Amino acid sequence: MPTIRVPEKGKPKSAQNNRKLTKSLKRKRDEDELAKLEKAVQEFDPANKKLFADLPLTRQTAAALDKSHFKELTDIQRKAIPLALKGRDVLGAAKTGSGKTLAFLTPVLENLYRKQWTDMDGVGALVISPTRELATQIFEVLRKIGREHTFSAGLVIGGKKLQDEQAALHRMNIVVCTPGRLLQHMDQTVGLNFENLQMLVLDEADRILDMGFKATLDAIISNLPRERQTLLFSATQTKSVSDLARLSLKEPEYVSVHETATSATPVKLEQFYMVVPLDQKLDTLYSFLRNHLTSKIMVFLSSCKQVRYIYETFRQLHIGIPLLHLHGKQKQTARTDITAKFLQSKNSCLFATDVVARGLDFPEVDWVVQLDAPEDTDTYIHRVGRTARFEKTGRALLFLCPSEEKGMTARLESKKVPIVRVNAKAAKKKDIKIQLQNLCFKDPELKYLAQKAFISYVRSISIQKDRDTFSITEYPLEEFASSLGLVAAPRIKGMKTVDVEKIKERKNLPRALKSLETAPESDDSGAEDKKKVRTKHDKMVERQNQGVLADHYRKLAKEDEAEDDDADFLQVKRRGYSDSEGSDDEDKEEKKGPKKIVLGGKEIIVDSKKREQLLMSKKKLAAAGPRGTKLRFDDDGEAHAMYELEDESKFAAAGPAAEQRQKFVEKETEKVKIADVDDRDLARQKKKEKKERRKQLEREAALAEASGDDDGEDDGGAEQGIQLHGKFEMPKWDNDSESEAEVREEPERPNKKRRKETKVIEAEDVPENLEDLEALAAGLLG
Repeated sequence: MPTIRVPEKGKPKSAQNNRKLTKSLKRKRDEDELAKLEKAVQEFDPANKKLFADLPLTRQTAAALDKSHFKELTDIQRKAIPLALKGRDVLGAAKTGSGKTLAFLTPVLENLYRKQWTDMDGVGALVISPTRELATQIFEVLRKIGREHTFSAGLVIGGKKLQDEQAALHRMNIVVCTPGRLLQHMDQTVGLNFENLQMLVLDEADRILDMGFKATLDAIISNLPRERQTLLFSATQTKSVSDLARLSLKEPEYVSVHETATSATPVKLEQFYMVVPLDQKLDTLYSFLRNHLTSKIMVFLSSCKQVRYIYETFRQLHIGIPLLHLHGKQKQTARTDITAKFLQSKNSCLFATDVVARGLDFPEVDWVVQLDAPEDTDTYIHRVGRTARFEKTGRALLFLCPSEEKGMTARLESKKVPIVRVNAKAAKKKDIKIQLQNLCFKDPELKYLAQKAFISYVRSISIQKDRDTFSITEYPLEEFASSLGLVAAPRIKGMKTVDVEKIKERKNLPRALKSLETAPESDDSGAEDKKKVRTKHDKMVERQNQGVLADHYRKLAKEDEAEDDDADFLQVKRRGYSDSEGSDDEDKEEKKGPKKIVLGGKEIIVDSKKREQLLMSKKKLAAAGPRGTKLRFDDDGEAHAMYELEDESKFAAAGPAAEQRQKFVEKETEKVKIADVDDRDLARQKKKEKKERRKQLEREAALAEASGDDDGEDDGGAEQGIQLHGKFEMPKWDNDSESEAEVREEPERPNKKRRKETKVIEAEDVPENLEDLEALAAGLLG
């Protein structure tokens, strides 16, 4: 048997001292390592450094970069990272696909690590992106290079439940978000603050600082501390003094690695443009796709309605290449799925708006086609940047109307964008106008989409800043409507005067705010209309998301007041919209208006008998009535409130509050002790009763068994004896002597199923002592 050694009294204390010594040594080692790293950062010279291994980085970041196969530094990374590590504000400008994401994520991890940031410190870094797709991509890169760190990072974008993000936002150290969602959390999340924020990063800063996000960004900046480090990155960086002043930058370093380059776009990007009349654009696009069935293509359009119309029609024309579409009006789940499909596909065509024009890294994109001309050269540079990324090859094609060629080519040339004109081959061109007309004739929803696509395109042209390049009078709108499959051009309301700034501000507003803005101003007549009760039928007819033709069906539901009596023959009358003749009682009810009932001091409007019956039910009346008060009765039967305060003078006369508290505690302690004794006695009594009840059941079972054997129920002619069922049991003896012994181990359960074969042993004499019992047991065990 192994010996057990009892440790001496002094050894646990020495082990504890060893642990403390180990912790102190580890803490000192970490402090020395941080001091050494801080010194290396301040003394670092970025000259002739081409690898991430040459940078003064922590071992966690260096290991994650190596596992993610990030070896060599790009130009923007080599110049921006050392400045950001030293705590300087940076304005980074570089071509698309040059690695700007790593240029700001690496300093974020390093600076928070050197400041020993923990979960208890709150949000330390904020990365803001203009689109959800770009924010998702940034978050995925952050997960790769931050896998060795212990920071908690989160993605906060629209399209998800706000409550789920609220629960996790308090535990985040690094937040990647979009402007609108972040402002929503600032307004609605209780206890959220950014007082300890160390770094603010704006990716695609020129887009975020644009007028579309102006009000949102100003509100966000007002909630952030002024003492922070700010990093701005974009392919087309802003230099506006007013924009930079809004961010409270302190002596920012402007890093533009490609400012002296001969081209503002990637070197291996081949760029072409084609002059195509507006009414022939869809024919040319169809022919282009038919001749590039094995390529990966992105087609940019100016509006969501155009994207949906072209996607639906081209899908029915069966081009021969997988088609996808992506725009800002889709749900977040659909946008995520479509982005993942296009990432994984080898040959497909994605119709999209400018929501995917910035920052997204789609691998192996062969062609970027711009069916609609961009609003400015910055948008053009970001669109074509989806291909030829990281020094790979790519091609871009721009469709220009004859009136757009002169102005657009001049602007591209001024921005150092080399572009060559090409002509479409007439032999490969195919006319699809007749096919589109047939589709619109067969499907009313396609016709509706064609009308919306036409209107949205014309509106996008009318709000352009460059009136010389985009002149609405120069476009053949009737021919364009015919090319979409329409018989005539739809009428467009509100095209006389257009405020460009207001339209762009409204573009990024939530739908709820848009509906509030479009609501008419309140006046006396408007107040009466708002008080008018809307029935369930009204709500059903006015429901918006039934389909693209909901507006048409809703107009048909309203009957004209000037209809003849013959028109009402065999027609279903719609309640709420019918103005036809009825009974006198109905006319009186219409003149009187809805009834009003007062419940609980509130005036409730009743618009139907069923609602009146529901309101007059017992449950509603009880809820509207006065609430009762709970009372307690003393020993004399007098009623008192549940909680009564003692008179202040009596309380003061009883002594100081501390002494009264001590007496109360002692009194309650005695009560608890007495209650504990009573509880133990009660538990002991219940246990005793339970034991006696079990013994009584055992005696009854044994008596029933013995009586069964006396009645002659003998198994195989065996005599009366002990039946073995795996447990030991003594029989009841026939003599009445007081010296008979009853020995019981765990009794047999009455409900237990008996074995078929039972062993019977005859006992000659009654066992009188322990030796007899042992001999009997030995015989039973064989």
